[in-house]
Amino acid sequence: MPETLTILDDYQGVALESADWSAVRDHYDIDVVTEHLEGDELIERLRSSAVVVAMRERTALSRETLEQLPQLRLLVTTGMANAAIDVEAAKAQGIVVSGTGGSGREVAELTIGMMIALARNIVAEDAALHADGWQHTIGTRLEGKTLGLLGFGKQARWLAELATAFRMTIIAWSPSLTNERASEGGASAVTFEKLFTDSDFLSVHVPLTDETRGLVSADQLAEMKETAFLINTSRGPIVDAEALMMALMVDTLQGAALDVFDVEPLPLKDPLRKLSNVLLLPHLGYVTREVYEVFYSEAVDDVLAFVAGSPIRTLS
Repeated sequence: MPETLTILDDYQGVALESADWSAVRDHYDIDVVTEHLEGDELIERLRSSAVVVAMRERTALSRETLEQLPQLRLLVTTGMANAAIDVEAAKAQGIVVSGTGGSGREVAELTIGMMIALARNIVAEDAALHADGWQHTIGTRLEGKTLGLLGFGKQARWLAELATAFRMTIIAWSPSLTNERASEGGASAVTFEKLFTDSDFLSVHVPLTDETRGLVSADQLAEMKETAFLINTSRGPIVDAEALMMALMVDTLQGAALDVFDVEPLPLKDPLRKLSNVLLLPHLGYVTREVYEVFYSEAVDDVLAFVAGSPIRTLS
C-alpha cells in the first residue's frame, strides 16, 4: 500500500493544480488539507504521513508535535526558512527537511497597492458605491510623502525602487544599516526615532525575532503623525497589537494596512475586524500563481529527490 503525503494549509485548494504531482503519486497517496489544523486534530491527521508539505509558517511543527509523528521521514517547507518548524528536532528524529525557492517582488507590489488603497480610501468608496453612494472621502497623494522602511532587506529595497517612481522621499532604519547601503537602495538612513516621527507611510520589513517582537510599541506609535499610515506585511507580533488598536481607535494614527497578524487565520471575534480605518488582508503577500508554481513544483522535486535517495535543498 502506498504511504501518505500530506499537503497542509492549502486554503484555496490549488496545490495539486500548481504543479505536476503524477510522479509523486507513483509513491504516495496524497492527502490535501484545506483547513487549518492544530493540536490533537493536526497530530491525528498526520499520524500516518511519511511526507508533509507545509505552506510557509501557517502551521507550527514543534518538537512535541514531531515526536508524535513516528512515520514522518520528509518535511518540505515552501521557502528556505520556516520559523514555525523545529528543524533541529526534526533532524534529531531522522526527518529530512527540504525547502523550495521563494517569492519575488510580490510583497513590495502588494505594499504599494495597500498604500494607494489607504491614501485614496479605495475600500470605503468601493463599498459606498456598491451601496448606491457617491464620493464620501477626500484622499491624499503619494508624491512628496515620506515612506519610512523599518528594515532594509530585499523586499524593502524593492519597495523603495517602486516608491521612487511615485516621487516619494524614502527613509530607512535597521540595526546595521549604513548611509552608503541606504543610498545604494535609494533611501536615506535615519535613527530609529526619526523613522517614526518623519514617516507619512511606515512599512514594516524586519523579520520576527526575539529582538523585533513588539519593536513597534505604544511609544513609537505615539511619535507618529496623526495623518500617518502604518503598513505591516512582515509578521504580526512585530507591532504591539493592543497599542495599534488604541492608536487607530483614538485617531492618533490615521490608518493601517495589515497583511499579517498575531494569530492566523485572524479570529472572527478579533476587534480589528470592526475598525473602519484599517485595511485587512489574509496574508496575501506571497500568494500569487507564479509563486505557488515555484513552491509546489519545487516541492515535487524535493519529494522525488528524497525517493531517489538524494535529498536536495535541505535546511541547515
